[in-house]
Amino acid sequence: MTQNGALLTVEDVVAGYGRVEALHGVSLQVRRGEIVTLNGPNGAGKTTLLNAVIGILTPLAGRIQLRELDTAGVAPEEMVRLGVSYVPERRQVFASMSVLDNLWLGAYHRCSREKKETIFQDMDRVFSVFPVLRERKRQVAGTLSGGQQQMLALGRALMAQPHLLLLDEPSLGLAPLVVAEIMRVIVELRREGMTVFLVEQNAKAALTIADRGYIMEGGRIVLQGPARDLLEDERVRRAYLGRRDEWDRKTRR
Repeated sequence: MTQNGALLTVEDVVAGYGRVEALHGVSLQVRRGEIVTLNGPNGAGKTTLLNAVIGILTPLAGRIQLRELDTAGVAPEEMVRLGVSYVPERRQVFASMSVLDNLWLGAYHRCSREKKETIFQDMDRVFSVFPVLRERKRQVAGTLSGGQQQMLALGRALMAQPHLLLLDEPSLGLAPLVVAEIMRVIVELRREGMTVFLVEQNAKAALTIADRGYIMEGGRIVLQGPARDLLEDERVRRAYLGRRDEWDRKTRR
């Protein structure tokens, strides 16, 4: 059974690639209705953990549960049907396809069992969250700016009607004001009932909007707690925050 209303439970997970072990007994929880962030430097194992959660990578040891379901051996496409959407690092939109077609692909598993009108309603919701996508719905996705592609990747994930949204470095390579907009949308999604597991190197941006946070180094969780406490933790400030960073300066103007 899951504990404390947890939607996602990771227990003592060991995982890696070939003979290289990247996760060394990682445990964490994401409870319903939370934004939980996982922060740490490059190479810490953050993306490896997401790959294990979504089913791209099979853990060598430990357990991953979605609600009460042990997801060992569950394929990524089945995880989508179970209510988990994954927005990978660097967005990975279908560059040669239109914005509209990218969004339709996000709902591919729904098309055989739901009316098109229902899917169109969800598309309108995505357009209300990201109005620029409505303006550019016929545009080829590869010609969008980096920020617009990130919005499209998020919108495509929302078209699957997830209960749990996995985000891998959504701020990567984006201008500070665009990062602020992406973080605002994540908060709004949580207000609407979405549960979000946010993997970010930008600890300042992530911890500012999160409920709880974990810090990973070398494939291990080294710190955890309420996001506000981690923001004030001297070890976190020294390692990841420094003084007022660029994101903080520009988004407060």
